[in-house]
Amino acid sequence: MEVFNSTDFKLDHIGIAVSNLEDGAKFYRSLGFSSMHVELVPTEKVKVGMFELANQARIELLEPTTPDSPVGKFLEKRGAGIHHICFQVTDIRAVLARLKDQGVQLINEEPTPGAHNCRVAFVHPKSTGGVLVELSEPQSRGDD
Repeated sequence: MEVFNSTDFKLDHIGIAVSNLEDGAKFYRSLGFSSMHVELVPTEKVKVGMFELANQARIELLEPTTPDSPVGKFLEKRGAGIHHICFQVTDIRAVLARLKDQGVQLINEEPTPGAHNCRVAFVHPKSTGGVLVELSEPQSRGDD
């Protein structure tokens, strides 16, 4: 089994659920954040708006595209706010295998397509002290 340590992970982004990207972006624009990259992530039924930070982490705003999406359900139950934190990894399948071997409850046992040409998987909050954790592995343009 592959051994990991904290230097194998980078804080990629903090995901914030909003009912509308433009309304959610107002605060960040008042801080001076100017350019928000927007894309659809059909697998998660969300429209994503990303603000890049100086340390290469990002703020990710999540607008549901349907009320029955995970973010739509989150907003209905809890309202706008922090939805998840995301760690960037270099081998998502190895991290998922290790977590599964350790008895960690996974939402996704296999990675799915995510924003910014990444493979992503989520770890259930029951195993993380109440925080939804996303794992993200960037893909080169030629990868599936």
